Parts: sequence; structure tokens; C-alpha cells
Amino acid sequence: MTKSWVYPMVVLSAWLSVSVVLEAQGDEDIFPFPVSVFELDNGLTVVGVDYDSPGIVAYYTVVRTGSRNEVEPGFSGYAHFFEHMMFRGTETYSTEAYNEEIKRLGADSNAFTTDDWTAYHTVASADALETIMELESDRFLNLSYSVDDYRTEAGAILGEYNLNFSNPVSLLREKVRELAFVSHPYGHTTIGLLEDIQAMPAHYDYSLEFYSRYYRPDNCFVIVVGDFDPTELQQLAVSYYGAWEPGDYEPNIPVEPRQTDERVARISWPNSTLPLLMLAFHVPAFSDQAIDMPALDVLSQLLFSQNAPLYQQLYLRDQTVDVLSGGAVDHRDPPLFEIIARVTKPAQVALVQDAILTEIERFKTEPVDEEVLADTKSAMRYSFARGLDSPGPIAETLAHYLQLTGDIETVNRIYRLYDLVTADDIRRVVNTYFSAANRTVVLLTEVDR
Repeated sequence: MTKSWVYPMVVLSAWLSVSVVLEAQGDEDIFPFPVSVFELDNGLTVVGVDYDSPGIVAYYTVVRTGSRNEVEPGFSGYAHFFEHMMFRGTETYSTEAYNEEIKRLGADSNAFTTDDWTAYHTVASADALETIMELESDRFLNLSYSVDDYRTEAGAILGEYNLNFSNPVSLLREKVRELAFVSHPYGHTTIGLLEDIQAMPAHYDYSLEFYSRYYRPDNCFVIVVGDFDPTELQQLAVSYYGAWEPGDYEPNIPVEPRQTDERVARISWPNSTLPLLMLAFHVPAFSDQAIDMPALDVLSQLLFSQNAPLYQQLYLRDQTVDVLSGGAVDHRDPPLFEIIARVTKPAQVALVQDAILTEIERFKTEPVDEEVLADTKSAMRYSFARGLDSPGPIAETLAHYLQLTGDIETVNRIYRLYDLVTADDIRRVVNTYFSAANRTVVLLTEVDR
């Protein structure tokens, strides 16, 4: 899932290759906070967001690597694996010492992995900023783990996989990905394939290679939001990250060929469950220049928000579903627009699927009411702005857009595109992407007894 900025160039010293200061301009911009950006000689970009949160900072380290980068057969799940391994410690700070220091600071620290990126995040008191930078830079520059540590964590990941797949939605989504993608690594989910996770304990050397490839300054951002001094942040960044060596590895990520026929599957669940139906359509990669993805985001609200006619029909009036949602998450490469419904009775699956497809077909010919369209876009903008209410969400929002394009302006630019979406744009994207030939359908039901 931008604002106009002024870019006065500032030369600070030989350590910094670029420094810019961005200040919000104009009421039309969605991101209202002053931002400073500078780049170290090794390629690390550091972003500071001035936000009125006295005594509090959020600290995000963004690695532009996710399951998208897992291109070698048999080696899925390693981006997520490294989210775990980064807490395994260094010679300076063991796992126990790192955790004890975080606890002493009263900080909240965690991480997550997606298809496209991995983020390590901490919210702490402002006076702990230098300590946080010391801890984070140390593990990014000096991560060290033994074969035994590696194998222990691989076992933990297998446990996490089994836990995730105690939910039928995980199996459903894995099958949809497997069917919809034949070349691109989006064909496996972020946690990886079971057979690859089971094989992880034998691939210690590959794990070191993965770390060497992607955990490099030119592939990362550091984002600090809240109560800090920009000059101090620059000095600390140079001090703690300046020795980090850049890399030059570029993954060869295959392009997914165009889908030309409908793909359908039915899978079973060993325990009691209501039927789960997922329909998926290939849609374009994120762009802050083209209107298609913003139009599709608006469409998802027109189809599946609580005010949408389809939601009112299936969920509220007929009560044929108790879950109904749909949309496409922003991705660096073309993702899927996924629609999921949990059907209240097995005999109603066909009825629900027909209702969803009928409503999509209606959008191909009937223009969206202009007042409804304006209200939908206004609600999306308000919801986004309302979420920028503390350092953590602000840092995560900026991180999301930075990992997509590397451009601080993207967050404002994309919201200008949302404002430009028209009824004609909605009708065109529905006709372009929602065809039977571009459709993958998977139904999950409990095993017949």
C-alpha cells in the first residue's frame, strides 16, 4: 500500500555520499511529517522522520529481501529463516545479552518477513537511540552462529510451519500460489515449502551465502521516527554503520508468463471446517506512476467493504458467508488479487462463487456512481492518515513504500494517484484483469466422512 518535498542538497562530510532534507509542502500531501534522508558511502540509506512523540523513537531496519529472492529450487523459506537467525547473536552480544539489553531499555523489539522485504523494528525511549544503533548495527555487520545454532533454529521454523498450517487458510493460500505461478518465486508462501524447511538442517553453508548476498548496506534502509536530533542521527549512523561492506549480488528473478487458462483445484482438510473458497487474478506490480494498482485498490473497497452491495448481500442479508474479503497487497513484481470467502453451508459454494463473479461482471459494464467513488476514495485517505498516529505505524508505513521503490516520495505520489482514479479506470481494470483465463480457483472443504 505522496507528498511534495523540497530537496536542498547538503554536503556534510566525506563519509556521506548524499544528504537531503525533505519538508512537507501543500495540503494535498498525505504524509505530513518533515523527513531527512542521507546515504552513507557504502549505500546504506538512513531516513529520519520528525514526529512529536517526546521521549520515544521507533527504529526500523528494512532489508529489501523476502521470499521473492528465493529463486533456487529447494531453498524456499530462507528470508524468513534469517528473520529468526538475526536474533542468534554476535561475539559482542550473545542472544542472551541482546535480549537482556532490550529488556533493560524497556524496549519493544521484533521482526517480520513478507514476500518482498524483511523488517526489524524496535520502539524505545529516545535516550536509548545510540544503544539501539549499537545493537542493531552489530548484528547486521557481525552476525555469528554455529552449526548447532543453525540446526536448532531450523527445527523451530519447522514448528512454526506446522503451527501455521493448523489453520486451513494457510493450506488454501499455498495451493493458490502453487497453481497461479509457474515460474516466479511468489509461487511459494513466505514461510517456504515443507520439503525445503525439512531439508534446512543440511544447508548451513547456503545460509551463510544467503546472509552474504542480501544483508548488505546497499540493500537496506534504516528508519528512525520520533524524538531525535538529525545531526546526532547522522553522526551515529556513520559511526556504527560506516564499516559495513557493500555487496554486488543481483538475483535473477524469473518473469511469470501470462496465464492463458483458468486453473481450478479442490483440496481437503482433515478436521471440521466450513468450506473456504479463494479466487485469484494476476494483477500488475506496484507502481507510483501507473493508475492500474490504485484503481484495483479502490475496486477492492467497492467490492468488499462493509458498505459494498456484494458484502451486504452475502454477509448481511443472505448470511451465506461469514468471511468475505479481497484485494491485492502491494508487491515489487506482479502479485495476485485474492478473494476469499468462508461459506456457511457446503451446498452454497456455487451460489457464493456465482454471486462474486456476477458482481465483478457488473463492474465491467456499469460505471461506478461518482458520489460512491468519491466517498470511497475519501474513506481510504482518511483511514490511511488516521493510522499515522505514533512512531511505530509511521515507520512501518514509510518502510513499506521505501522497500517498493527506494523513493521517499512514493507514499505521497501513490495517494495523488488514488485521487485521480475515475469510474473509467475502474471499468478498464476490471475488464483487463478479471477474465476467466486469468483466474485461479481453489476450494477447500473438510474430508468426506
